[in-house]
Amino acid sequence: MLIIDSKDCENIDKALKKYKKKFEKSKTLLQLRERQHFTKPSIKRRMEVRKAIYKQDIASGKIEK
Repeated sequence: MLIIDSKDCENIDKALKKYKKKFEKSKTLLQLRERQHFTKPSIKRRMEVRKAIYKQDIASGKIEK
């Protein structure tokens, strides 16, 4: 549960902006999307390896963005 401390004279837009920032930092939405479907551990590992290879290729200069 997110709690936003707001002052009496603070605008509702500023409080909403603070809430949105806290919501993004807590990564709640990412967790919800991740829980929508099950991914097998072997597939997760495969994706991590592919991502690591891709990052390594970019760092070495084989692939340009």
